[in-house]
Amino acid sequence: MRKILCIFLSVGAVAVSCTRGPESSKLITQVDFTDVSIEDSFWSAQLKKHKDAVLPACIAQIEDSTGRMQNFINAGKRSGQHSGIFFDDSDVYKALEGIAYSLAVNPDPVLESKADEWIGYIASAQLEDGYINTYYTLTGLDRRWTDMDRHEMYCAGHLIEAGVAYYKATGKRTLLDVGIRMADYMMTVFGPGKRDWVPGHEEIELALVKLYQQTGERKYLDFAYWLLEERGHGHGSLGPDGGEWNAPYYQDAVPVKDLADISGHAVRCMYLYCGMADVAALVPGTGYVDALHRLWDDVVLRNMYITGGIGSSAHNEGFTEDYDLPNLEAYCETCASVGMVLWNHRMNQFTGDSKYADVLERAMYNGVISGVSLAGDRFFYVNPLESVGTHHRQRWYGTACCPSQISRFLPSVGNYIYGVSDDALWVNLFIGSTADFKADGRNVTISQRTEYPWDGKVSLTVTSDRPLKKSLKIRVPQWCGSWTLSRNGKPVEPVMDKGYALVGNWESGDEFTLDMSMPVELVSADPRVKADEGKRAVRRGPLVYCLEEADNPDGFASLSVSSGTEFRVEEAPDMLGGIDVIKAEDSGREMTFIPYFLWDNRGPGCMKVWVDYID
Repeated sequence: MRKILCIFLSVGAVAVSCTRGPESSKLITQVDFTDVSIEDSFWSAQLKKHKDAVLPACIAQIEDSTGRMQNFINAGKRSGQHSGIFFDDSDVYKALEGIAYSLAVNPDPVLESKADEWIGYIASAQLEDGYINTYYTLTGLDRRWTDMDRHEMYCAGHLIEAGVAYYKATGKRTLLDVGIRMADYMMTVFGPGKRDWVPGHEEIELALVKLYQQTGERKYLDFAYWLLEERGHGHGSLGPDGGEWNAPYYQDAVPVKDLADISGHAVRCMYLYCGMADVAALVPGTGYVDALHRLWDDVVLRNMYITGGIGSSAHNEGFTEDYDLPNLEAYCETCASVGMVLWNHRMNQFTGDSKYADVLERAMYNGVISGVSLAGDRFFYVNPLESVGTHHRQRWYGTACCPSQISRFLPSVGNYIYGVSDDALWVNLFIGSTADFKADGRNVTISQRTEYPWDGKVSLTVTSDRPLKKSLKIRVPQWCGSWTLSRNGKPVEPVMDKGYALVGNWESGDEFTLDMSMPVELVSADPRVKADEGKRAVRRGPLVYCLEEADNPDGFASLSVSSGTEFRVEEAPDMLGGIDVIKAEDSGREMTFIPYFLWDNRGPGCMKVWVDYID
């Protein structure tokens, strides 16, 4: 292993020597979504909705309704008023990232021209020293970098991510250069021997790693590492007018390598853990991976909803105490569920353990796509597990992180389906698709056909232009209690490895069929979750179901299930875009359950995931 001595980073009172190890210590490399063509009745509809409705909604709000783009125009002129909140620039950057991902797989000259127009305004708003933030440019540059919770680095991180994405999609580097200049400027102000800084809202850390991977400039990785190591040493501050710094809320109570319990704001935690994972993959000896394992246990075993949502409290948009998971008051921000996908994807890449992909899938099918309406033009910020009929999606929000988050997540879903390691090809998600990529210098194609999540049968064909000495690993979801695997129509009994069915010997052109039983399940919560005591939830495959008053108008509050409830699955092709509903009959009374992600698409009404259980 070749190691190159690099700079010493001053971390608190400790000097850390940083050596360049392997390009990445992650076991699995994702097959990029640009190498995956999705042809799937479920996800193709989501992608069409993204292009036809989600992106246009974001563009209209940014340009016409909220003043976000006008802020950049005014900042370019160095005059005029700032409208909105101090972090509004980030929504523009996230929408641009979503546009970039869409263009990468679906070129559109009109959409690209719109993005170029925006980028022109953004570039004009950048100051000569490289600083860019419309809030401070228009309200007083003398106040920049005086409050660690004013999201300057958060906005910069989303700028960098958008710049990298747009360059990859189009080859145009104007936005990337804006991000590089901002990163270089920040490094003249902060770093070893300069000013300390703890970003109140994490995001810059993972963005800097992306910038390092794009440019090959080690300084960006070093800066990401330095920012992570700044935490837990008493550097946090809200500035002269901001009040007391709440260290647990900002994940600043202890050094990040010592973290064991999640605290504070849910989305900030997710971005922090992603940044820790990305740096740990490239910098040996951080201790971050051990911390991430401890944190995962705390999040998933004690603080996660059945939907994969996290964050139980509106007070801090995050966490209170273990097992405090109220349903009506559940926060479960859409951005936090996206963060669960991002973080669990990284944990799966480190370990090859399917439990992380299981959580990724749960969050994606329930906590994430619930954040956008069936039509694609309304959004949830908060995703409760119960409603009395007053909680609805909105066209936009004053804090609009969730709509713009959805705009960049949906087109990148292909990132999470397939992976490659030194010894295996990995199938993590069941989405009808064709992936064409290179592995060990061979051209490999994996084709997948399925009606998942409505049906548990998945057909996979693997081809390679030359023999490939890699096993095939197919995830068997944790929810699946009964399944079979066949190869070219003949049953096989694969070895199981961390939740994956491992097929060691295969030939190009082999077809594998995974047939997973998908019964309706009544799920009980951990008995320490007081909110769900005496209740059950209904799940089938990866989908959590709920009762909605639109289907059950009579006596909704008294609906219950029991050990004698009989369930049947029915196709409903004309309902909510075409779904499978679950009919439940108990003591002559029939109930209809729909997938949770589709609730609140038919007007006001009550909803509940956890239903009273009569033993």
